[in-house]
Amino acid sequence: MQTLLTPIAQALNLDTDAVRWQGIGALPSAFAVTELAAASVAACGLALAHLLEAPLERCPLVRVDRRLASCWFASSLRPQGWSPPPVWDAIAGDYAARDGWIRLHTNAPHHRAAALQVLGCQAQRESVAKQVAQWDADTLESAVVAAGGCAARMRNELDWCEHPQGRAVGAEPLVLRDTFTAVPLAWHGSETRPLAGIKVLDLTRILAGPIATRLLAGFGAQVLRIDPPEWNEPAAVAEVTLGKRCARLDLRSSEGQAIFQALLADTDILVHGYRADALERLGLGAAQRRLLNPGLIDISLNAYGWSGPWQNRRGFDSLVQMSSGIAHAGQRWQQTERPVPLPVQALDHATGYLMAAEAIRALGERLRSGQSCRARLSLARTARLLVERGTVEEDLPLAAESADDIDPSLEHTPWGPAHRLKGPLKVGEALMAWDHGACELGSSKPSW
Repeated sequence: MQTLLTPIAQALNLDTDAVRWQGIGALPSAFAVTELAAASVAACGLALAHLLEAPLERCPLVRVDRRLASCWFASSLRPQGWSPPPVWDAIAGDYAARDGWIRLHTNAPHHRAAALQVLGCQAQRESVAKQVAQWDADTLESAVVAAGGCAARMRNELDWCEHPQGRAVGAEPLVLRDTFTAVPLAWHGSETRPLAGIKVLDLTRILAGPIATRLLAGFGAQVLRIDPPEWNEPAAVAEVTLGKRCARLDLRSSEGQAIFQALLADTDILVHGYRADALERLGLGAAQRRLLNPGLIDISLNAYGWSGPWQNRRGFDSLVQMSSGIAHAGQRWQQTERPVPLPVQALDHATGYLMAAEAIRALGERLRSGQSCRARLSLARTARLLVERGTVEEDLPLAAESADDIDPSLEHTPWGPAHRLKGPLKVGEALMAWDHGACELGSSKPSW
């Protein structure tokens, strides 16, 4: 397990000696997905252990269940008598173009409209496939992106390494970090709830960012998620709003800006997943955020990295898998004609846990020295981490889920009752536990 944990721990300046593993088997993939799941979850645990070391005068052990970590990379939610909406829009998916494969991501209505506008067809899968077959994949990718949509041509690893964006991502560290001098914080947590008293402002959407803030809530942080008035993500909201309060603000309005700036001034950790230039265009760039809150721990992600021609491109896990060679490697592994993605959205989940680990690491530094930081991660850089690990031999399959894997407590949600998987991480006496269940977007007021 040191293989992937080692570069992650080095990027986070953490020691790996405190980790203890359990669980055997792996998710079926050409890549080390279970290893990535366990290592990224372990990184959160190591950051928490480092934070706790000073107040406890000892370093607590970090226990990671590899099997449960793999399961959480799929879904933690087990609804009782109801089902969330489908994960994918009816026309989202992989299509054969004239010279290769392309993926269209159409879950958001405006992304779907952009793709259909370019293709000039009805929202029917057969019509879309017929139109895509008349395009070269590169040309269609560029046209959909230019129209405000989301698409990715399937490239192999060599193509990506030679692509200007692939070269840019390859030159970036796993965590881009800038540090600043600030005033030390007082720790108000406990051995069982180490992040109690910490305020986390969450400006994230599907899926990596919400996973990061869910983890922070799981160890006691107060998380307030902010969404635009019109935004919704029905397939994911019950999965990722666990333990949070969710409000809406229009940051394009003067009233929304004023409320947000007041919230930001009283925030310990900001986590956001907007495209690289989005907050800047709203007058809330990095320098302005630091002016409003000099001690702010500012954690962000994007899809395709923070340099290069695609740094502002819209993107999602499944698209980055197509661009970076992962889906092509899966195709070769399965010896099939179609792209083969990872068995779970591992880039999203791993990047989310790495964001949470960096936020906790930075919090520990702020508590000790007053130093604060701005840190940036990306799905594409996490993809590079996984690809550099290399393809793997067949491993034992993970054991099937059993009743022992489920937390017996019942979670009450607006959609019906549910259970959750037991958490895959324990840090000393601290367990993953949430103060309340999942909630609807916009169900709370935008206030601490």
